[in-house]
Amino acid sequence: MRQFLCTATMLCSTFLTVATAQADMLIPEKDELTFGFIKLTDMAPLAIAKEKGFFEDEGLYVTLEPQANWKVLLDRVITGELDGAHMLAGQPIASTIGFGTKADIVTPFSMDLNGNAITVSNAVWEQMKPHLELGADGKPVHPISATAMKPVVDAYHDAGKPFNMGMVFPVSTHNYELRYWLAAGGLRPGYYSPNDISGQIQADVLLSVTPPPQMPATMEAGTIVGYCVGEPWNQAAVFKGIGVPVITDYDIWKNNPEKVFGLTKEFVEDNPQTTLAITKALIRAAKWLDADNNANRQEAVEILSRPEYVGADAEVIAASMTGTFEYEQGDLRPAEDFNVFFRYNATYPYYSDAVWYLTQMRRWGQIPEFKDDSWYDDVARSVYRPDLYLQAAELVIEDGNATRDEFPFDTDGYRDVTADFIDGVAYDGRKPNEYIDSLKIGLKGHQSIEGVEVVGQ
Repeated sequence: MRQFLCTATMLCSTFLTVATAQADMLIPEKDELTFGFIKLTDMAPLAIAKEKGFFEDEGLYVTLEPQANWKVLLDRVITGELDGAHMLAGQPIASTIGFGTKADIVTPFSMDLNGNAITVSNAVWEQMKPHLELGADGKPVHPISATAMKPVVDAYHDAGKPFNMGMVFPVSTHNYELRYWLAAGGLRPGYYSPNDISGQIQADVLLSVTPPPQMPATMEAGTIVGYCVGEPWNQAAVFKGIGVPVITDYDIWKNNPEKVFGLTKEFVEDNPQTTLAITKALIRAAKWLDADNNANRQEAVEILSRPEYVGADAEVIAASMTGTFEYEQGDLRPAEDFNVFFRYNATYPYYSDAVWYLTQMRRWGQIPEFKDDSWYDDVARSVYRPDLYLQAAELVIEDGNATRDEFPFDTDGYRDVTADFIDGVAYDGRKPNEYIDSLKIGLKGHQSIEGVEVVGQ
């Protein structure tokens, strides 16, 4: 009898422990999900969360679907064909303010830092070379300023030829980074207006949209002479011998935010437990990608090279994802932070990141009128959801899969002021109008575009 009671007590204790654990678990309202992505290495947190079982650990059964382009991806999230997606950081923000497609998209998770570069054709590179500073080894000194490209652009204009470059979407990081680099070097990338959404008003360099995987072929065909894109499509140009990356976005803005995971506001409101479960899995995936000084990156490269994900040669993906970056063929340089997925609080959705994108939208006319500082803060808070991120982080910690010091629980959502830009201009997300006015090229104050002219003050 004593043995029976002891066994029964143990069984009861075990049952209560399991029951308590189950009570603490998230119970997703929707457990079968389909997420979209574009074939870029920075979709890695999604692939890793699926392949390493992190989604399943949260009771989620996820299908990942590559999308043709960023517009199709956004439209399918809005219609509910996709439950969520790997998105350009500017997409949820632009949708919320009604630039392009109007919809309420939010993000509880920032997917990465850095990861882009600007590549030019071999012909343009040869024309830039005489204007480059060289080191003692005879190789170009980095970072390379767009001032080295200005004489090339001038020569094109003198010959009556347009200087065309590609970027992936009007509200992409790539568009704003390319514009920032050009403007810092004294080149005008062009304005948008409500009546002309080409973004080419008063432009020295004409920027147009090209889907990422098509960038190298479009440049090889001569339609564009350069582009800004994420990996592996810069390294693909190097491997094919058709172009040379001239600068990474790390050198345009050190540790800049890149992609986010986007969900409709309605999905988040209807599926709060599912949203937290998704965010938990993505946090674990990002942490795995950066663990032990990038020790898992080679395994990640193998996963991403599969046709269902990025589908590029593993050697091409590894060229930038494993701590190096190749410029000219043979000019391989250290780049440990070219792709960052977790360190430096990469996954936390900072309001100041959203505000920076809004300042660039205003700078180039996508936001056509002056907005006061409080408007920028209000928009950022309506789109970026660090509250959801920190709830998920608490649960990851409780599960024993992270420690508290790995998350910025004490932040107000704004990063410290930084001047880590190629032009050295300081950015304070709390003072967006002061920042906009400090930039040499671009709309300021109450200026707007009328026809092809900048008017107002």
